[in-house]
Parts: sequence; C-alpha cells; structure tokens
Amino acid sequence: MIKLVFSSLLFLFYFLPAALFLYYLAPRPWRNLILFVLSLFFYAWGEPVYIVLMIFSAIVDYSHGLLIDRFRHRAKYVVASSVLVNLGLLGFFKYADFLVANLNLLVGIELASLDLPLPIGISFYTFQTMSYTIDVYRKQAPVQRSFIAFAAYISMFPQLIAGPIVRYRDIAAQLTGRRESIDRFAQGVKRFVVGLGKKVLLANNIGLLWSEIQQIAPGELPVLTAWLGIVAFGFQIYFDFSGYSDMAIGLGNMFGFKFLENFNYPYISRSVTEFWRRWHISLGAWFRDYLYIPLGGNRSSRLGLFRNLFVVWLLTGLWHGASWNFMFWGLYFGALISIEKLFFARLLARLPRGFQHGYLLLAVFLGWVLFVFEDFAGGLEYLQVMFGLSGNALWDTRFLYYALSNGLLLTALVLGSTPLPNKLWERLESWLARKELGQAVVVAAIYFLILIASTAYLVDATYNPFLYFRF
Repeated sequence: MIKLVFSSLLFLFYFLPAALFLYYLAPRPWRNLILFVLSLFFYAWGEPVYIVLMIFSAIVDYSHGLLIDRFRHRAKYVVASSVLVNLGLLGFFKYADFLVANLNLLVGIELASLDLPLPIGISFYTFQTMSYTIDVYRKQAPVQRSFIAFAAYISMFPQLIAGPIVRYRDIAAQLTGRRESIDRFAQGVKRFVVGLGKKVLLANNIGLLWSEIQQIAPGELPVLTAWLGIVAFGFQIYFDFSGYSDMAIGLGNMFGFKFLENFNYPYISRSVTEFWRRWHISLGAWFRDYLYIPLGGNRSSRLGLFRNLFVVWLLTGLWHGASWNFMFWGLYFGALISIEKLFFARLLARLPRGFQHGYLLLAVFLGWVLFVFEDFAGGLEYLQVMFGLSGNALWDTRFLYYALSNGLLLTALVLGSTPLPNKLWERLESWLARKELGQAVVVAAIYFLILIASTAYLVDATYNPFLYFRF
C-alpha cells in the first residue's frame, strides 16, 4: 500500500487541508482527540494492521506512568518493565529476521525468517514512549492522566515517521496548554514550504544522480565519479532528512506545537564531535541523556569513556537498521569521536580551519559509504575505487557530463548546507521592510513559488523516496 508522506500530492492537497479544517473546527478541549484520530488515519494509510501496535504502546506506557507515580517505592521496577516492553517490541519487529539470518549462518541451522514489514516510525515512537516513563521516574516530567492527550503525543503524525524525537518533558505543557495563533500558523506554513523545497527540489534531484552512479559496475566506475556519487548521497540524505524535519516542525507550528530543532548546518562542522552535535540533534540528545550520562559519560576513566562511547555508538548504528553495515558505521564514528576526545581534539584545534573542515568532510563522506551499502563487501569495493586501489580510470566523459549537468544543483546544495542563504534571506526581509515595498506580499510570493515548483515536480515525479522510512 502507498505510504502517506509529507512530500506527496495526496498529503498536500487532501489530507493536510482536511486535517487542519477538522482540527480548528473542533472545540479546544476536543483537539487532542481530533489529532489522535487524524494521526491514526495517517498511520493506517500505509499499515492499518500496526495501528494496534501503536495503541498497545500508548496503553503500556500510559499505565506504567500512572504506576510509577502511584508506587514510588517500586518505581524502578515499573520503569524497567516499561523499557523491556518497548525494547522487546522494537527488537521483535526490527531485528528478529536479522538475528535469525545470523543464527542460521553461524550455527548452520535453517530457521524460517518472519518477514515482518517494519512498522512506520517504530524507532522514533519507541524512544518517545521510553522517554516518558523514564522522565516521570526521574521526576523530570509530570505524569499524564489523560489517555487521549498521551495517545496524541505518541501518535502525533507531524513527527511520527521521521522525527525529530520529541521527548515528553519538552512537550508536556503544550499537550494541554498550547495556544494556537495566526503568527505561529504562518511561521509553520513557511517552515513547511522550505522543508518541502529542500526535499523535493534538492534532495530528490541529487538523489537521481546518486541512483545513476550507484548502478555503474565497480569495474567501470572512474575514481572521480565514485567521489561524486558519495558526495551526491551525502547531500541527498542531509536535504532529505533535514527537509523532512523542517516539514515536521512546520506542521507542529500549524497545530500549535513547538518542536525542538533537529539539524544545525552539520556540514560546516570542524570535527566529528561537532558534526554529531549538529546532525539529528534529537537522537544524539536522547542517547546522551538516557544512556551515555547514566553509563558515566565524560566522568569515567579513559577506559570507561571508551566503553561508554563504544556502547552508545554501537546502539546508534543498530538504531538505524538491522544490518552489519549500520553497526560498522556506528562503531566507525564511535572510534573517531573517541580518538578526538582522548587526544586529537587539542591538536585539531591548533590546525588551520581549512584543514579542520576538510578532515570533517572526508571522515563523514567515507562514513556515508559504510551507511549506504548494506552489502558490506560492496561498500569496501566502492572505497577501493574511491582511493584508486582497483586500477580504474581517474575520470571519463560520463564524469564530465555528470559534473557539468549537475553543476548548478551542486552549487545550490553546497550553499544550502551553510547559514548563508538564511542570512541573505533575513537581509532581504529587512531591506524590504525599510523600503516599504510590500514586504508581506513579496515574501509570500517567494514561498508560493517554492510551493508551485515543488508541486510541479511532484506531478510528474517517479523518484520521490524518503530515506528514513526504514529507520
């Protein structure tokens, strides 16, 4: 069944207008119920069977929250029960077939795989539900006594399938005390349109280049084309995921919520540690607060610090998918961050900025090779081509065609991954306001053009993937 994604004509022109109409038509006390029902419908469009799983998760953690608040002397056992149930569900649906396949390989048995489709957004909403019971246990968030409000939080379609991971304590007051406004709604529309443009006009188009390069046999792949391909993927995943996060934050504003930022120009970083403070911020903060710090964090010995980072990054890799390449990808970044924390950061800080930035980009784009090739051998073969170890040509005429035909797009991607466009936009708005040139009309026209261009692309689009669906 076709999944209902933000970057689709069905969502843009049918579901979203109907959802907003029903939401604002309803009396304020009913709006959480309306949001919950709308979210279930959104979720059921792709996987109607798994509505039961989401409702079950909501019931489990709602009841566990009440039990933690009621029986404080036994609260640690209740929160442990909640964590076990949530991780059990995630493990069963996401990792069961991976474990079966590896057991068959290691032991030589022939267990049948379950072939379960992955419930949409299970990695995201599982972490959200765990954050609720843990925060109630830590007395960092109030217990929620309204099941409808809690269920609306768990199932909230604006950020259900791809984050950001919204922790309960960051949204608890908004569930019952939010106040929608025209200004917030307008800001939400603008943010959504920007995210849509990033996803449809930038990520999808550079993704086409990566898709084409990926089809070239390794023996026929020139060195520079291989580098161009992984750069294309790196830009695709950034603008795909950050664009979707922008759309989620914008939708949250339309419904009266304020979600935290999930990206902060990660490609301008000058160390791997900084990169991961700027990329998928909500996931990094979740692992920091609920795993890294409880393990001892930076307060541990050097050996303990390395252990903590190893555990966190192994699980970060596993969170992204049930495949060995994701584990190696996580451990790769865990190793780099460990090296930086233990001794390299001080040396790196004394080097020129250009070297720092070059080091970061090289480290990240090499990591994307591990990430994108689920066939680990295929990833190693691609790396060999990139470093000229396969005897392939440096470049060919097809490389020149790719580079020249995508030159403007690549320039837009490079500039768009920096704060420069945002600064220029702020200056334009300021200039229009001073010149009294109808600022509101001009600004609205620009956003409208982005929406029209995105819609025009979607009308004829055959390539509109969303990379984080599988996570």
